[in-house]
Amino acid sequence: MGQYLSTDKKKVTATRFTGMKAEGEKIAMVTCYDYTSALLVDASGVDGILVGDSASNTMMGNATTLPITLDQMIYHTRCVTNAVRHAFVVADMPFGTVHGDKHHALKCAIRMMKETGADAIKVEGGRNIRKSLKLILGAGIPVVGHLGLTPQSVHKFGGYGLRAKETAEAERLLDDAKMLAEMGCCGLVLEKIPSDLARRVTESIHIPTIGIGAGPDTDGQILVMQDMLGMTQGFKPKFLRQFGNIGEEMIGAFDRYASAVKEGSFPAPEESY
Repeated sequence: MGQYLSTDKKKVTATRFTGMKAEGEKIAMVTCYDYTSALLVDASGVDGILVGDSASNTMMGNATTLPITLDQMIYHTRCVTNAVRHAFVVADMPFGTVHGDKHHALKCAIRMMKETGADAIKVEGGRNIRKSLKLILGAGIPVVGHLGLTPQSVHKFGGYGLRAKETAEAERLLDDAKMLAEMGCCGLVLEKIPSDLARRVTESIHIPTIGIGAGPDTDGQILVMQDMLGMTQGFKPKFLRQFGNIGEEMIGAFDRYASAVKEGSFPAPEESY
């Protein structure tokens, strides 16, 4: 549980997120999956960390989020919570855990909270998971919803394109957002939907909305750490802004290390025992 960076900042909670929306303060979140990275994020001005099932892609190299298991998500979330003292940590519930049997969904949610120390869980879907949500929220587990492009439904959607472009889907999404808020969710991720719709949703519910590819009018934004730092090769969707070029810096450092080893300049006498 030790850490080499520390923060005296007050712990961010679900209540604080709601307060930030009321005060008009934007919420900054990133997706992160490991202890060392989480230490650095927690020492920054970032408010929240999502331990996303995108670990399936980013950390494991899978083509979709579907293969990652509950045990693997628990592992990644535990790594993050071991580092965090300040940020609000949300754990993603992977494919197959909350859809279907509501009692199985509750057991999975309880495991995630008990075994990780997360502050909340995130679930994809609206009215289709209402029964599961009722049990999970009834158990006192904070839940962040997720509407729009829900990657666990990639095969149903036929890809990762913009969602809710048509009126019918947009109205369904707005109704689902209101339902999630009324049921007691503490936040809502809106992914890859038109900006105007994201604004309508944000203005229609009392809980904070966190956008990714949903325009500037949500209550906050989230990006995958590796994407925003330029560590992901060949992934440049319209909504992604790179705030660093760590990938090239890392390759350069590895090259300098390899050269030093091969030319015999590392380790130097002062680096030897």
